[in-house]
Amino acid sequence: MPNRLPSAIDLFCGCGGVTYGLKSAGFEVIGAIELDPVAAATYRLNHIEERRQPIDLITDDIRKVNPVRWRERFGLLPGELSLLAGCPPCQGFSTLRTLNGSRQNRDRRNGLVRQMLEFARALLPQAIMMENVPDLQNRQVFIEFVEGLKSIGYSVAHDVKDVKFFGVPQRRRRLVLVAGLDREIPFAAPTTQLQTVRQAISSLKPAGRSGDALHDFPEIRSEKVRRLISLIPKNGGSRNDLPASEQLPCHRRCDGFKDIYGRIAWDNVAPTITTGCFNPSKGRFLHPDEDRNITMREAALLQSFPDDFIVPIGTTKTAIAAMVGNALPPEFIRRQSVVIKETLIGQ
Repeated sequence: MPNRLPSAIDLFCGCGGVTYGLKSAGFEVIGAIELDPVAAATYRLNHIEERRQPIDLITDDIRKVNPVRWRERFGLLPGELSLLAGCPPCQGFSTLRTLNGSRQNRDRRNGLVRQMLEFARALLPQAIMMENVPDLQNRQVFIEFVEGLKSIGYSVAHDVKDVKFFGVPQRRRRLVLVAGLDREIPFAAPTTQLQTVRQAISSLKPAGRSGDALHDFPEIRSEKVRRLISLIPKNGGSRNDLPASEQLPCHRRCDGFKDIYGRIAWDNVAPTITTGCFNPSKGRFLHPDEDRNITMREAALLQSFPDDFIVPIGTTKTAIAAMVGNALPPEFIRRQSVVIKETLIGQ
């Protein structure tokens, strides 16, 4: 299939963080798969309907998709696809869900890494990029994935990277795997020039009256919680800075999760933006100065999503936070994808 740009497929595409990065790097995304209907609708809105892109988006369980038939639908022969990218759902491998590895998590999604290997075998793409939580590298399913790729001719490298060193205003450690068919794919070079929270969100209009749906969601807090938030010191303060008499009883009893009800600092990177980023009881998600949680627009910008990222009308704040928190930062993807593209075309 002739293409002006190198081609890519985005497995487990979510709301489209990886696709943003791929397209910014100069890839033409021709296909994507996502099971969650809300994430798929958001992907379609941003990458197909609004952009008029001819992307074949399959909204179904990837285990029901025949990779050979899908390849044939594109008119591709094995080896013609430039890049296969994907991030299998990572909940089954998170250290939080496994108590830092002290117990097994039998989440049925753990086996989806094997599905990516099946697509690799059917498509034989020139390059593969997979990202996931760091703990996956210690799991048997990942070891088998790497060995499976090597057995069909791929040179494989993997390492844990922090996205803050790749243009994203946020701490976030990710396992990155890159593989080239009969060639080595290098990692993107890190930078010491970090993007700060101030650079990412300080120019936004006031939340609640900006005209931007993602920035204007109302907050519903009890009077007690609103008062607690107002007492947290500005620009990086924490509930631990308060006297015990001003802390919630549940906070005094708990010695862990010290970031909850903490403020983000202006001139540093943000903490990891998680699926709980809409709630100050889930982490350090209070605005640096204002007495509120960060908005969903601010969360998306701290994930390096473009400022025109939108969601379908009626999407709940919880659903938006889940999509944004589960996404891979587009700028991180863009930088690694540029390296892949340059390696494939021999620059």
